[in-house]
Amino acid sequence: MLNNQSILITGGTGSLGRMLVKLIIEKYQPRRLVILSRDEFKQFQMEQEFPIKKYSCIRYFLGDIRDKERLITAFRNIDYVIHAAALKQVPAAEYNPFEFIKTNIIGAQNIIEAAMFNNVKKVIALSTDKAANPVNLYGATKLCSDKLFLAANAYAAVQCKFSVVRYGNVFGSRGSVIELFLKQKQTGEVTLTDERMTRFWITLDQAANFVLKCLDIMKGNELFIPKIPSMRVTDLINVICPDCKIKKIGIRPGEKINEMLISNDEARYCYEFADYYILKQPSLYLSETNLPEGGGKLVSEDFEYKSNNNKVWLTKQDIKKIVDDYLENRI
Repeated sequence: MLNNQSILITGGTGSLGRMLVKLIIEKYQPRRLVILSRDEFKQFQMEQEFPIKKYSCIRYFLGDIRDKERLITAFRNIDYVIHAAALKQVPAAEYNPFEFIKTNIIGAQNIIEAAMFNNVKKVIALSTDKAANPVNLYGATKLCSDKLFLAANAYAAVQCKFSVVRYGNVFGSRGSVIELFLKQKQTGEVTLTDERMTRFWITLDQAANFVLKCLDIMKGNELFIPKIPSMRVTDLINVICPDCKIKKIGIRPGEKINEMLISNDEARYCYEFADYYILKQPSLYLSETNLPEGGGKLVSEDFEYKSNNNKVWLTKQDIKKIVDDYLENRI
């Protein structure tokens, strides 16, 4: 799909963006691969890993998704956009709400308008489990962003399609609790918000591969959700810091005990596939379901996909293997 095509990744210098770049240049021969971000130092660092002399298709493009004019320039002659740029820290959102609105919501609208202006073929936006029944500002901004991208299919040009990928915590991404626990391990004391806390987890390479798969099969107006395991935060602490003293600090502002990927209210338009779900919310202007090949079956009306009622859980042995792989291959 991506051979001889031009791809742009917003937030391309982040952990997931770098993994996407790695996979794309390993699997495909793109005409251009544009990494758009606002951090020149991270672009400099990334260019050491993916130098233009070796990877002639790569372009490093400074820009902020808050700047629509810059996006219009960046999207010129682009075929596919993967939108990974966002502000993501829950406590920071509670204290700086409008900064998150400007990036996560207004920035999303800028992506949509720049893509339609340049007749981009497909745009896939990355979301979070915190957008399902959000209780914090970050989740609320991503829910609004998701709605914008899906609604764009009703008024975009026929060629321009928009979809969303929603998944849980990415194991080892920048700002991940794993790095915090590894750092705290050196002190002998680790902080725990609540011993009941559970989370959905997905590794960087799994997340990046799922995004590329969804980009391939998307027809527009889908919200893709992978089937991924849950993990108890206490199990992660026991694997990383087995001998550390645990200090309970209480739940942070805007934090949940358990996360959700599909709410009960979304079950009415949720289709189950072998390894993922698709939410196809009905629209007055988009009457066709257009599911990927292989169909998909509507889930029951009482279905709910939460990190504490998941059928698949990571054991401590699973977690140890993932942590060891992360320490060996971290990017």
